[in-house]
Amino acid sequence: MNGDLKVALVGNPNSGKSTLFNVLTGLNQKIGNFPGVTVEKKIGFVKLSDHRNAQITDLPGTYSIYPKSRDERIVMDVLADKNGPDYPELIVFVADASNLKRNLLLFSQVADLKIPIIIALNMMDIARQSGIEIAIDELAQKLGIQVIPISARKQQGIDRLKEAILNSTSIPLQLPSIEVEAIAPELIHKIQDELNIEHPYVALQLAHQHEDMLFLSDEHKKKIQALSQEFDFHSQKSQASETITRYNFINDVLFDTVKMNSDPKQETYSNRIDKILTHRIFGFAIFFAILFLIFQSIFAWSEYPMSLIEQLFMWLTDMGTQILPPGLLADLLIDGVLAGLSGVIIFIPQIAILFAFISILEDTGYMSRVTFMMDKIMRKVGLSGKSIVPLIGGFACAVPSIMSARNIESWKDRMITIMVTPLIACSARLPVYTLLISLVVPDVKLWGLINMQGIVLMSLYVFSIVSAILVALVMKLVIRARERGYFIMELPVYRIPRWNNVLLTMYRSVKAFVFEAGKVIIAVSIILWVLSSFGPSDRFDKIEAKYSSETIKQQFPQDEIDRLQASEKLENSYAGMLGKSIEPAIQPIGFDWKIGIALITSFAAREVFVGTMATIYSVDGDDTHVESVREKMQSARNPDTGLPVFTTAVAFSLMMFYAFAMQCMSTIAVVYRETKSWKWPAIQFVYMTGLAYLASFIVYNLLK
Repeated sequence: MNGDLKVALVGNPNSGKSTLFNVLTGLNQKIGNFPGVTVEKKIGFVKLSDHRNAQITDLPGTYSIYPKSRDERIVMDVLADKNGPDYPELIVFVADASNLKRNLLLFSQVADLKIPIIIALNMMDIARQSGIEIAIDELAQKLGIQVIPISARKQQGIDRLKEAILNSTSIPLQLPSIEVEAIAPELIHKIQDELNIEHPYVALQLAHQHEDMLFLSDEHKKKIQALSQEFDFHSQKSQASETITRYNFINDVLFDTVKMNSDPKQETYSNRIDKILTHRIFGFAIFFAILFLIFQSIFAWSEYPMSLIEQLFMWLTDMGTQILPPGLLADLLIDGVLAGLSGVIIFIPQIAILFAFISILEDTGYMSRVTFMMDKIMRKVGLSGKSIVPLIGGFACAVPSIMSARNIESWKDRMITIMVTPLIACSARLPVYTLLISLVVPDVKLWGLINMQGIVLMSLYVFSIVSAILVALVMKLVIRARERGYFIMELPVYRIPRWNNVLLTMYRSVKAFVFEAGKVIIAVSIILWVLSSFGPSDRFDKIEAKYSSETIKQQFPQDEIDRLQASEKLENSYAGMLGKSIEPAIQPIGFDWKIGIALITSFAAREVFVGTMATIYSVDGDDTHVESVREKMQSARNPDTGLPVFTTAVAFSLMMFYAFAMQCMSTIAVVYRETKSWKWPAIQFVYMTGLAYLASFIVYNLLK
């Protein structure tokens, strides 16, 4: 949308910035990375009038313009680079009305950059409940800008905010908060002259942060460094002096504009709940009870929609075999594309339920409490409390979770977090777990309420947390510390979840699963169909000659001959040869060559295992009887023993393998990108594969 008004959302963490972004842009948004870094960039579009749209960039939350992490550094990088692609024409500063003093520190810094700015005074409902009264007009007059009271969660004041954005001026009208030039007058003027910088505070920030600013050339960095030394500039002393001056300004602004009653009810309400939910004993019991509810629900609530999807694909397969003329094209569409697609679509209900619960826990403020509680355990194994954020996020996906570890200041804590995060059971493992559990764990309820399959699934997720903690403990002893990390987290007040936000999260998660993982699964399924349907011509010719002989025709009915011929062709296909080549290595952990093929293909993504099984057993199956993937795997027999392939021992051995193995190319790529070295992903791949094989070997031999 070229020509759109470029707007940046800026604010403290937990100020409701992301909520406002979602309200303004809805589904009309896209995710990317800021140029030159792996920090996620969210851009959305909003219609302001019939003739004007706005491009909204949601910048990372920060408490100050002086960054403590890579995410926070992006804010200054974007706002200081006038020639950058993300430089805004307008800043919408999202402020928490219930904690305005803290929010105004960042506002005063951003306002002094002299970019046009308006304040979206969010959480006005919570401020009123907390006994806070804000004189909006007086506040706007003291700051010299528009102040729009809103409640993003309740979508109140949004139309007025859009109108303010539409009618905003291109001239910065904010009044100065402090006398910037007085901090380092000669240095500021010199940097302005040398680098052609218009505004003094931008020049001062270049003096503070030039080493980390991506848009500055090496020549400019050296020039600023030389000037800083020439004028004896001390960054920390300057920051301290500036902060004191800013708070004097903020106190003056708030003196006549904000009044607080003596009874802040909302704070007391949250504190009362915290006494129970963060209790050192009851807090953990409640957390595990919630996990128990989540994994019970994943099986119980998804059973009916999954059954409908399963029946739909069986009907489509049946219709395909009847309508399409026999041949390679029909086999490709039915055994390749359709079988692979079924391995994606059938797990949509479970993915949606999992992410709905995660969204509710985050939206209510409970996830922050879990992070706070787990900090006590994490410190005992040598991790920072901040490591919990990536680890908890690992339940969804390891890739963004590993990227979020950049907020951890301690190098050792960050490296250990990156190394153990892939052990957390991510959503990609969910299709593998639920398929294997449904094969060997009976669908029975204890005391008529507790689903056995849900208990096993929850146990796998708890096992992943324990595994990550134990591996972190080992790495604490192996990796040498460079510095000590600290855990600082603000606990937001408890809120009712926004159901539209929950639905939006479910939609995005399902969309990402279907279109990102789905593309890989279907592509692998088609490749696998080709490898499974073709092989060395001399082998296939011999098989066809064998089963066209009169001797075979007299011994078996035609249906059995077709099944035996398809099975032998699969075994002698290129895929079969690939599986057979690794079978000696995987036999001790209970896997045959067909499972070996799945292990190889699922290296692209763990969930490809399901699509591979669907394709393998479709190619190997009986075309006269349409079955679901689960039914095909249940009926699979070992040709040597006649026993089921997927016994309890094999199924749990597979679950253990996928619990530990680094079966994800994207994770390896992001670890390389975050560590800037192949050393760490190589170590990660080796230790996780070793643990996977050892765990599978132990479980298989104990259960067989």
